[in-house]
Parts: sequence; C-alpha cells; structure tokens
Amino acid sequence: MGLPFSKYHGLGNDFILLDNRHQSSPLLTPEQAVKLCDRNFGIGADGVIFALPGEQGTDYTMRIFNSDGSEPEMCGNGIRCMAKYLEYLETKAGHGHVTPYSYTINTLAGKIVPTLQTDGQITVNMGQPRLLAGDIPTLLTEAGDKVIDQPITVANHSYQVTCVSMGNPHCIIFVEDTDAVPLAQLGPLFENHPVFPQRTNTEFIQIVRPDYLKMLVWERGAGATLACGTGACASLVAAVLNGKSDRKATIELPGGPLQIDWSTSDNHIYMTGSAVLVFSGEANL
Repeated sequence: MGLPFSKYHGLGNDFILLDNRHQSSPLLTPEQAVKLCDRNFGIGADGVIFALPGEQGTDYTMRIFNSDGSEPEMCGNGIRCMAKYLEYLETKAGHGHVTPYSYTINTLAGKIVPTLQTDGQITVNMGQPRLLAGDIPTLLTEAGDKVIDQPITVANHSYQVTCVSMGNPHCIIFVEDTDAVPLAQLGPLFENHPVFPQRTNTEFIQIVRPDYLKMLVWERGAGATLACGTGACASLVAAVLNGKSDRKATIELPGGPLQIDWSTSDNHIYMTGSAVLVFSGEANL
C-alpha cells in the first residue's frame, strides 16, 4: 500500500513522520519501521515518529521506533520535528496558529511542551532531569544515589562518567577532544554495558568554554547520529554537576548547535533548535 509520509531533520538527526491521528496504535510494526529507515532499501532515517491522538489531556501523543526497531521513551530532536509536522498538518487543514504557539505532547517520558517561535526555531520544555541511579536506570551506584564522576571499565579502560535521565538514560564522559574519540568502537560497548539494564545513550563532551560545549553521541537503538536533543540536555546537566559549565550554554553537535538552558526558577531544561522539512512522499510497504 502507499503510505504518505514526511521526512524532517533536526540538525541532521532525521525522522520519518506519519499522520497517525486516526488511531491510538502505531500504523507500522517495528519491523516495517526498520525497513523504512534503511538508507539503501528504504527512505532512510534514524527513526519513525507517529503523531497519535492526545492522551491524559494532551493535544497529541508521540511514539517512536528507532532504526533498529526498538522504542525509546522520548527524542528531543524528534519532538521538534513533530511540532513542525503538526503545524504543517493543521495549516493544511485550515487550522493554522499564530506563533509563538505551543503543543502539549504525551510521550513515554511524560508530557513535553514544544513551542514554535516566530523565527522558526522550536523551544522545548524538556522537564526536570532525573539524577538518581534507580531512575536512570543504572547499577553504577545504589538506587537512591546520584551518579556523578563514577568509574566504569569499558574495553579494559577506566572512564569517569556521570549519568542523567531526561526520561531516557544517558551516560556522559568528558574528554579533551571529541575528534579523538573512537565512537564506532566505544559506543556499542557503553550502550550494552551490564550496568545499564535498559541500555544507554552515550555522550562524549569537550568543554571549550563554560558556555560552549562540543558533543559526540552514540544513541541507543540508532548508533552514531548527527544530533541528540535529550543527550544535549543531559550533557549540560552533567557538566553543571561537575562544575564544568554554566547553566545556559550552546552545545555544538556534528549536525549543528542547540541552545540549552537549565532554569534555576523551575529546574526544567529548555532546548531551542531547528526542525526542517526534507521532503514528502508515499512509501510502498
């Protein structure tokens, strides 16, 4: 059958967006999503995002299947792309909004609120970071303890890591030079390390200045990607907890910059960045 879709990217982190508003379960199976994400035999993407009806008083619900068929709790770049896609769908139906305009979106990580700005950027209220080991989850420390600058052994080498959850798990390592990190080698070893029972996203962070950080990311279920929104948020939190950065900073990813602000007033993380339509079409399943 022909399946209408739109492809968006947030700093090169690309997604296939599907209008799933007529039913509460995803249109595709994880196996079908894997085929669509294949960059040689499908459309090509880091994941498939389904725009479903809202639940628990929200406007919409977001579900995601990664390129390996797994389902993450949330995706920062993906939710910016979904906000742009919803704007397109509503404008097409004659229900456009004057910006700034916010959506409330239900995710497996809780309610997330992206706001479309007048300059085309999207600011997302990502909620509060979760810092206790049992919430991340990780077995690096006791469940009720924070995981800050803790040792972990990977490939016979000891690394100091800080772990943060933004509704999904992140392991952050500070390095002198992100260009020197063997990401393809280390990424899978961190992702599947036994101290992370639900696997983990892994970020390697270079502190250029307290207000400017460089980031390299290995995403759980997608591998090396050009950007990770939740990872950028978690990395700023980790840098602040280790006394390495300001609470507001630019995070430079391979695909471009994100502005991250850890607010002192409500303890929420605010992420601002772009989302771009690449093309639309129909896929044969």
